[in-house]
Amino acid sequence: MYPQTHALASLFKHLGLAHDEVAIARFIEQHSPLQERGKLAEAPCWDNAQAAFLREEIGADADSAEGVDQLNLMRRG
Repeated sequence: MYPQTHALASLFKHLGLAHDEVAIARFIEQHSPLQERGKLAEAPCWDNAQAAFLREEIGADADSAEGVDQLNLMRRG
């Protein structure tokens, strides 16, 4: 597994989502594109806990921030 894929898989696992490569690709396909000015944590696909987790990770520049950044770029397609 590539480091980028690992970062996304770790993020999806923390979010309580299926985190294999196929599930991640399917999620991104189903929930993209993110609005140009929209914030990742404010997307309608997250429940309250997931959105809060994303806001915390972005704000804290935490370990999973790399995965958050990658997901943000991928959803903007």
